[in-house]
Amino acid sequence: MSQFTETPQALDGRVYGPPPVRAGLAETLRFVATHTLPVFVRGVANPRFGVMAAYARINQPGWSNATLRALKARHGGAPVQVRALSGDMLVLFDEEDIRRFFAEPVEVLAMDAPDKYRSLSVFEPTGVICSHGAVREDRRRVNDRALASDQPVHPSCAEFRTVVEEECRRLTARPVVDFPLLWKTMTRISRRVVLGDRAADDQELSDWLVTLRGQGNWMGRSKPEATRALYAKAAARIAGYAADAPAHALAARALAEPSPEGTDPLGQTHHWLLGIDLAAPVVARTLLLLAHHPAEQEAARTEAASPAPGLPRMRACLEESARLYPIVPDLVRVTRTETEWRGVRYPAGTDVLVPMGFHQRDPDRVDGGHLFAPGRWLVPGAHDDTRIAPFSHGGARCPGEHVALLLTSQVCAEVLRSHRITGARPVLDVGRPLPGVLDTAGIRLRLRPQAD
Repeated sequence: MSQFTETPQALDGRVYGPPPVRAGLAETLRFVATHTLPVFVRGVANPRFGVMAAYARINQPGWSNATLRALKARHGGAPVQVRALSGDMLVLFDEEDIRRFFAEPVEVLAMDAPDKYRSLSVFEPTGVICSHGAVREDRRRVNDRALASDQPVHPSCAEFRTVVEEECRRLTARPVVDFPLLWKTMTRISRRVVLGDRAADDQELSDWLVTLRGQGNWMGRSKPEATRALYAKAAARIAGYAADAPAHALAARALAEPSPEGTDPLGQTHHWLLGIDLAAPVVARTLLLLAHHPAEQEAARTEAASPAPGLPRMRACLEESARLYPIVPDLVRVTRTETEWRGVRYPAGTDVLVPMGFHQRDPDRVDGGHLFAPGRWLVPGAHDDTRIAPFSHGGARCPGEHVALLLTSQVCAEVLRSHRITGARPVLDVGRPLPGVLDTAGIRLRLRPQAD
């Protein structure tokens, strides 16, 4: 019997467990072609909406999900090591493994996996995600205090609501709302919330950041010198706004916090601006889903007209939209120490992937996984359920969750407070499983004024 069948022993005398489960050549090629490569084509740091429209036409997520289902079935749900574009990656399928993924501290499963780091470091090199160890913890403390991540209601809530109300007047004055208008509205909101009113009209800054995010899709390998120069120019302008930003702005809150050596208090502003900008697709998709679910729209509209504290139903609609169409469908971490999964040991530096977009629609795991059912978020304990994770869980949970839901729920409420959505494109057949991807850039909503 071979020495490697039970307790393989390395030349250094150390005893290891069973060998890892590896995808075969055909499985690997299928995984790269249907899952990994489409992610890079879509854009890692900045979504290419034209590509997403093409994916909607050909149902690209269906191909990816079929590949993942086949891997899960063939290997009995065990972690599978797959050769991806940038190296080996451990893909998790079992619920217990996924719960552990979320429970592990970031010192063990770090967020700055190589591909993610190369991508995000182009436009937020001093941000939390692009760091680890003590530096990460210092940066995270400044970030969390600015975002008030431990408080369901942000201290600047009243000021942020005023910003949303003012910016949405342009939105609701139109009979038809399209995605470009929603995007412009959210970028103005993001500049005012992060940097203050003086930045409201600075579309040039937003254009610079979009360019940097586009370079992030290429992981900084395209025009690196020009990219660094543009980053420096954007950082200088952000610092100028932050210097006299009102106290409620996120940048001002960050500057007011003690910043340990090596911590750039404004290093996270790029991420905040990105996060609020990317809320525009979530708002657009949520309103589209409400347009095709009249009962849910009416319930949300009733809440908007007589606001309940925190708009819980509207937030549930947004969370459900983000579950169906996550901004980050793949969660990737990297091991900082040797770890063991299912008795198999993996060295430090192993990339670990949870295809959350697949899992949180899997009907074997989530009831009505392909349906729009906001009520699931109103059930006690829903936000701790690791089967669904639009904002992740554990130490890597998004600290901007409450701010994001505050802003997006207020935008949706402003649209619905005195209007009904009476027509929408693209048309969805809600009697069937919802499509895996939407042509977000093609969303158009027809509004009809409605007296309360």
